[in-house]
Formats: sequence, structure tokens, C-alpha cells
Amino acid sequence: MSLDFMIDFKRHRFLIIIALALFVVVLFLVIMILYRPQSFEITTVDRQANIIGVVDSGIQSGVSPLSGLPCANWQRRPVALMVSSDEVARPLSGLSSADLVVEMPVLLDGTTRMMAVYVCDLPEEIGSVRSARHDFIPLAQGFDAIYVHWGGSHFALDILDKKVIDNFDALKDPWEVFYRKNTTSKPHNGFTNQDRVLIASQKLGYRLTSNLVGYLHQPTTDNVNAVASAGVLKISYPGSSVVAFRYDPTINKYWRWRNKIKELDRNDLEQVAAAAVVVVRAESKYLEDQYIDVRLDGQGQCQVFQNGGAQDCQWHKPNQNSLLKFFDASGQEIKFTPGQLWVEVIEPNRVVSWVSE
Repeated sequence: MSLDFMIDFKRHRFLIIIALALFVVVLFLVIMILYRPQSFEITTVDRQANIIGVVDSGIQSGVSPLSGLPCANWQRRPVALMVSSDEVARPLSGLSSADLVVEMPVLLDGTTRMMAVYVCDLPEEIGSVRSARHDFIPLAQGFDAIYVHWGGSHFALDILDKKVIDNFDALKDPWEVFYRKNTTSKPHNGFTNQDRVLIASQKLGYRLTSNLVGYLHQPTTDNVNAVASAGVLKISYPGSSVVAFRYDPTINKYWRWRNKIKELDRNDLEQVAAAAVVVVRAESKYLEDQYIDVRLDGQGQCQVFQNGGAQDCQWHKPNQNSLLKFFDASGQEIKFTPGQLWVEVIEPNRVVSWVSE
């Protein structure tokens, strides 16, 4: 290497270093543009576990990620409350204010329990609040919710002790989230409300902004079904837990009944009405005593009832933190009619019927 070259290099090495740095920055930007992640997500796998499609992430500003209805609190983190389905506790308070409700058997005799999930409206009274069940915890995780309960089975409490989800337990209740009402008999006299939950969440440092993408929803113009007629969806939970949804085409909603009695909200004494109902088929197995374990991981069969019609579907929940989602026969995520959504989990051998009127 000549002496002249060495001298020339020393004179211009600063410019060479700058040029190399600019080259690295430009190369990095090109790579980021070419390989940046798209705003899409895998929707489902088919029955042979092959990926068959993608859909837009479905994020909509200004609307609830669960109900699809416009609301001021659409970014608020969901609150998932365990509520009673026992006949003696009816009517429940705050049920019609929920964006979504999940009902599922929890005991060998088929007795169900419900989890009401709130985004837009946390009412002034919610209850009766009941104990946690382990099958509901992964569902609450999928909703990115704060989980609210009154004690729980040891299966549930063992999981919650691992701090897998932010939660409030009335048996501990250091922040007075819960209260009892003397007008209702124990153990159905436990209640809470919006102020108690939100104030305690702030004191404990719980995140109050939602990370939930939620469900896809139909434009309201797509909800008109000119040929839809009245009908009844019957779900044969045992005993007094038997459920019926009567479709009213004049308002495109399903009025809820239990044991042939209207499902009322104690807060306003109005009947609860769903915009859509999903019947999820899931097997269960015996655990101990009277407790069962409902298999709600992986995938299985379901039916969606909305706009006066019925549609076969497949539910999909790949892990405990994922949202329980629903897909049609072509693998596309189902779009729901905006409004309150009910998810009814039932064992495969139970009868579900739809009868037009």
C-alpha cells in the first residue's frame, strides 16, 4: 500500500465513516419497510389444523370491542364479574348493562354460573356476585379483564394465587369493593358497583386501559332480514336453569327467559335482550366432589343465532390468554350484530333447538 494512499485515506476517513453510517441507516429503513408486520392476524385453523385465512384486526375506535356499540368508555379495560344463576338470586342486578355474558355448567348436576363482562357501562349495582370457577379464568384472560368474584373453588383460587390475572376477591376485599344487602339471603346477597371497582383498581395500580381487540361487527345496514320471523331458541340446561331466547323481528333482538320466566334486570325491571347468541359445544369431565372441568381450549363446534337466522360455526381458543373466537365454514371470523352478546356453553349431548313461530 503506497504512502500517498495512506495519506489520502487519513485525510478523508471522517467522510468515509459518515458515508458508511448513512448506508447502514438506509439499509435498516429499507428492511423495516419491506418486512414490517401487517395489520392482519391469523383467524383460525380448519378441522385438519391447516391455516386457511386472515382477516383485518377489527379495531374500531369509539365502539365497544365486545358489543360493537358506540360508547364513551370504549377504551376502558373490561371488568368480568361472576354472577349467580341460581333461581333464588333472580332477578340479577346489572345484567342488561353487560357487553357480553358467558354462561357455563360448573357442577355435575348441570348447574350453571355466569360471567358478565362490562366495557361501556358499569352499573350502580351488580350482583349477586358469586365465587370463581377455574373454567372462567382463561375466558376472562382472553377478554383482558379485571376478574371480580366472591371466593371460589380451590381449583380457581390456586390459579388466582399465581397472579395470572388482576382480580378482586370479596373474601379478602381490603379496598371495600363489595357489600352485602340484608334484603337478600346468603350467599346471594353480595354486590358491587362501578365506583367501588374503579377506585380500588386505581389504588392497586391495575391497568385501566384495554388491550382487547375484540370481535368483528356488522354494519347496522346489514342487520335487516326481510324474511326473518319470530322464533324461539331453547337451550336445555337442567332444571330451573333451562334457557330460552325469543326472537323479536321488530327490534331484531332475542328476549331472554329462564325456566319460562322473563330474565329481568333488577336495576330497571326490564327484560334482558341479546343481539346475538352463540351456543358453544364443549365436553366436560369429573374432577372431585361436585365439580367438573369444561374443556374450552383448542377448538370445537358452535352455532350463532342472530338476525333471525342460525349459522354453524367453529369456536377457537388456542391458549389461556387468547380471545374465544368464532369462525364460519370457510374459516372467516364471524361478524356479530352490534349489541349484547350471549355465549352459552353446553355439553354436546344437551338438546338445543330453534323453532320458528
